[in-house]
Amino acid sequence: MEIWFSDFSTPNIRLDIRVTRQLFSGTSDYRQIDVFDSIDLGRFISLDGNVVFSEKDEFIYDEMVVHVPMAVHPRVRRVLVIGGGDGGVAKELCAYPEIERIDVVETDPMFVDVCREFFPETAEGLEDKRVKIYNEDGLRFLRSRTDEYDLIINDSTDPFGPTEGLFTKEFYGNCYKALRSDGIMVYQHGSPFYDEDEDACRAMHKKVYRSFPISRVYQAHIPTCPSGYWLFGFASKKYHPLADFKAAEWNARNIKTWYYTTNLHTGAFMLPRYVEDILKEAEEQI
Repeated sequence: MEIWFSDFSTPNIRLDIRVTRQLFSGTSDYRQIDVFDSIDLGRFISLDGNVVFSEKDEFIYDEMVVHVPMAVHPRVRRVLVIGGGDGGVAKELCAYPEIERIDVVETDPMFVDVCREFFPETAEGLEDKRVKIYNEDGLRFLRSRTDEYDLIINDSTDPFGPTEGLFTKEFYGNCYKALRSDGIMVYQHGSPFYDEDEDACRAMHKKVYRSFPISRVYQAHIPTCPSGYWLFGFASKKYHPLADFKAAEWNARNIKTWYYTTNLHTGAFMLPRYVEDILKEAEEQI
């Protein structure tokens, strides 16, 4: 008998993945967590029925949220990762020896434990001595931080449900406060393709654009994301993602990547017209 996992992008569109077996199923205090093995994507994890990442494509997301800001900011020493309990973002950050501290704020300890058991190659990023895990609410954690981080990466899942507080005006204002005078924040901007997601994408850009003097959006193609297309936000107090981009310096590091390149860095900020229109409309409403 064939077994299929369905991830609904909209009520009328779904991603179907044929699975060979279910490796884990459990309910934490926050959500339903399931791990499956598949033929083409390898192992993948879902939260409340939505794919978070797979072994096949996790590198795309992790590389794009880390290397884009790291190729711009000249001196990152302290990093805050909101979410990130799988360890993938921390793993990419660990390629930079100058980083002194990586604080990972993951609300759900079960998610961390499951990733450590079933995705050890990704979760190894959590074992670096520079990484400290806080099982706390991200917004509550930020409220007590001021002028502390050079880089904040919001790696939470989506603007709905238990992580909804991480996509509010208060959250972005607290991120601004927690950053140093030249700090950068990178965050999930969602997929703009389906009508169900467009309003959330527009609202998110409006809040960040209002909070930071520099706010840009960039893209990546991730197979397990809705429509295979995903946006990220780049918000900064000082550095522009293109004008202050240091391609030669980053290339000299010889960091091995599968997706990110310095050529791609520039191209990722060249968005389709319909996305530019969504962002422009949000800015005009401020």
